Amino acid sequence: MPTALVTGATAGIGLEFARQLAARGDDVVLVARDEARLASVAEELRSSYGVGVEVLPADLTSLDELARVEARLADRAAPVDLLVNNAGFGLKERFLDNPIDVEQAQQDVLVRAVLRLTHAALGGMVERRRGGVINVSSVAAFLPRGTYSAAKAWVNSFSAWAHREYAGQGVTVMALCPGFVKTEFHQRLGIDRDASAPGLLWLEPERLVRDALADFDRGRAMSVPSKRYKAIVTASRLVPRPALQRLQSLGRK
Repeated sequence: MPTALVTGATAGIGLEFARQLAARGDDVVLVARDEARLASVAEELRSSYGVGVEVLPADLTSLDELARVEARLADRAAPVDLLVNNAGFGLKERFLDNPIDVEQAQQDVLVRAVLRLTHAALGGMVERRRGGVINVSSVAAFLPRGTYSAAKAWVNSFSAWAHREYAGQGVTVMALCPGFVKTEFHQRLGIDRDASAPGLLWLEPERLVRDALADFDRGRAMSVPSKRYKAIVTASRLVPRPALQRLQSLGRK
């Protein structure tokens, strides 16, 4: 059976990826920090779908723990067919209001982990001439919204390059760019969901992941969910960057 490894697999988009991949018959490797939640999700997937489930507790801000996940991805004896780089978190405060170590930790998860885990996975995939990587990015990548947006812009650029580089060798790399999704993300930031965005912009994780997997199976380089977010991304590409930056500045006043 195919095997998928999902980071940030105990909540939100990562949990939904784990469920839908298991539902279609993939064995799964679950990566997250919370061992108790890992065990609970693993039991749910085994009992509901009858698939093989491995748990790999890891804090991706730690190079030593990240290395364990890299080793699992690079294991030729137990190949991983799909890597879903989903782990991540946001910061509520503005750049200078955050300690630099907190900003660095965010970049370690959003950029360094994506870089290293993709590198570890691609070697075996290219050898086998099959497999893929889904990097969970964000619509924020198209907007000037601080270091989170900058990190996601890197994810988009990296994914687009890797898609072109390895598609001819049987490997698909896709960036998934959701907007507001009904998960724990904003709750963890202490942000009121109803106050942060109009109801029309909130997406259900089930539909998001279903459509993302369909786009991945079609070999697409990027998946942007729903017509409304496709329109936002198109508009962001048409509006000059200085104008976007001015609008963003007005939004902070």
